[in-house]
Amino acid sequence: MTLIRSDRVLKGLPELYQMDRWLEQVDLPARVHTLAAVEFGDEGLPLYCFEMGTRDPTAPAVIFTGGVHGVERIGTQVVLSFMNTLLQRMSWDDSLNQQLQQLRLVFVPLVNPLGMLKRTRSNGSGVDLMRNAPIDATGKVPFLLGGQRFSKHLPWYRGRKGDAMETEAAAVVELVTEIVQEAAFVISLDCHSGFGHQDQVWFPYAYTADPFDDIGEMFALRLLFRRTHPTFSFYRIEPQSRNYTTHGDLWDYIYRQTLHQRRGTYLPLTLEMGSWLWVKKNPMQMFNALGVFNPLLPHRHERVLRRHQCLMEFLMRAVASFKNWLPRPLERREWMHQAIEYWY
Repeated sequence: MTLIRSDRVLKGLPELYQMDRWLEQVDLPARVHTLAAVEFGDEGLPLYCFEMGTRDPTAPAVIFTGGVHGVERIGTQVVLSFMNTLLQRMSWDDSLNQQLQQLRLVFVPLVNPLGMLKRTRSNGSGVDLMRNAPIDATGKVPFLLGGQRFSKHLPWYRGRKGDAMETEAAAVVELVTEIVQEAAFVISLDCHSGFGHQDQVWFPYAYTADPFDDIGEMFALRLLFRRTHPTFSFYRIEPQSRNYTTHGDLWDYIYRQTLHQRRGTYLPLTLEMGSWLWVKKNPMQMFNALGVFNPLLPHRHERVLRRHQCLMEFLMRAVASFKNWLPRPLERREWMHQAIEYWY
């Protein structure tokens, strides 16, 4: 299939161009469908969804997403880099192919294509997709940062109260909800950048400082990662609320919506790559429109692309083998107490 894009789209969205080139492969070892499309002139910019592994909807699943904020290109690029590694390995790696017989992988590399094309945090309607869900914080939130309804011309705009969710956000909610309701175990990883000097892995909640229901399972996952990869101490793993609280968090909303409708456990994670470190090492990035959110020097860009592959591979293996480490029903209370003591 040949997909023709305007010169402006091809130049402004090399990430979409890479996905289009994959679609031209007749033997692509992935299933592809379009979740939605956003209008851009006479063109529709697609939200592609790639799936690998088993078609069994009850199988454990890992969901990787990126590009929710258009200025954070590195999130999409990290997802695409990991996808490319898997696609190449599937042609020769028997162990990976055996693993995928029992595991479902889902990728939405670019959730906000128009925002990325326009180099804005928000989507084409001026809405911040991570503040767009119909869920309100239980206490005070940081001014503007926590989500605002004053104007789309200010950052972190939630959209008008009572309006339907934006096309891009609604598509992600529908996809993830469908997977979580059927699968035996699910982890999602949403890749962002732009906060702090350290890479952070956040989990719910963002709308409240209270622990979420699967906090014991999250503590078990953290312990498993620390024991398996003790040298990867550069990740800070903690609730998002320890940093700030917000209205309208997409993953809080999905988690709450599926809490009593799912077969198994769901752990939504957000990888927040610490872009302040890139700026500290190269202060000239401050004078580039995307420099606050993305590594600009080639060697740092390559380092970031490979830096997180171990985490993503770990999540695949942890999900595929969840029965070997996930707390059993009689152990949940003890794991929950340990988690609350550690994080709260």
